[in-house]
Amino acid sequence: MNEIKIKNRKIGEEHPVFVIAEAGINHNGSLLIAKKLVTMAKKAGADCIKFQTHIAEEEMIKTKILPGKISKKPLWDIIKNCELNEIEEEEIKRYCKIKKILFLSTPFSIPAVDRLEKIKISAYKIGSGELTNIPFLKHIAKIKKPVILSTGMSNMKEIKIAVELFKKYKTPLALLQTTSEYPCDYKDINLGVIDKYRKIFNVPIGISDHSLGIYTALGAVAKGACIVEKHITLDKNMPGPDQKLSLELIELYELVKGCKAIKQALGDSKKILKKELPVLQFARESIVTLTKISKNEKFSQKNLTTKRPNTGEIPANEFYKIIGKKAKKDIPKNKQLAHSDVI
Repeated sequence: MNEIKIKNRKIGEEHPVFVIAEAGINHNGSLLIAKKLVTMAKKAGADCIKFQTHIAEEEMIKTKILPGKISKKPLWDIIKNCELNEIEEEEIKRYCKIKKILFLSTPFSIPAVDRLEKIKISAYKIGSGELTNIPFLKHIAKIKKPVILSTGMSNMKEIKIAVELFKKYKTPLALLQTTSEYPCDYKDINLGVIDKYRKIFNVPIGISDHSLGIYTALGAVAKGACIVEKHITLDKNMPGPDQKLSLELIELYELVKGCKAIKQALGDSKKILKKELPVLQFARESIVTLTKISKNEKFSQKNLTTKRPNTGEIPANEFYKIIGKKAKKDIPKNKQLAHSDVI
């Protein structure tokens, strides 16, 4: 299964790169900001905008644990402040339909999955933290809608278990190479994993990129990624743990543009293209007389050379075939050699 289909969009190596603009919780709980992020993603040309469906009480116990080094606020407080309710999510989905951009959301609990089912979500993006949550994965797998699964904080054994679960239920699946570090150092991205995933799993492979800028995302496309997910923001200076590593409008636009350009450049054919022929004519060389040559004089490296353009009868790559032969007639200096000049 080397491609999946979300609504009418096919995703795989034979198709354009599927760009997911990850709004995440960068709306800070504001429906207005969420809609502005939708507008931004559409304007930049992204294929999809993805939010996160949080129901704090269902996904975690109340705790003071911090989300690593990305915020000094407890994770519980961050999640509670960024929750969108079912009515708001349905409004965002409706707004996405108006803007003609695909709406997705990552659930973090089974009740969140059930809520998204109510609003008829087209596919599921599963975050790295849920890769080993087998009851959660099984609940989604049974729905049989396409799944895009991030693989941060996991080893190959854990990933294989998750993949086998979805294959058991014949659930369309794509995998994203992910490093759950915010922001992620370039040395920790491990783009080579994309090749490994392609060989091992035979499903569409992409990247969920948490590094700064668009460099590694574009590098992933060059490695064969057919999905690229990047966080987006209206302004990197807005409050929130993900804002500074996110892309603003111009960066997202360049990412979309770059993905299209690199995808088009991935051919493996090596032949002289028809479009190269005019260049070939002026860029290559023909055999040219270096001195005046008399009739019956032998051609040598002292009286022949190669010069542009390649408009003569005898191209430069036949130079040594001519050496040692004789001139049929007198030939002036700096003349492109013709077959009629050679005995």
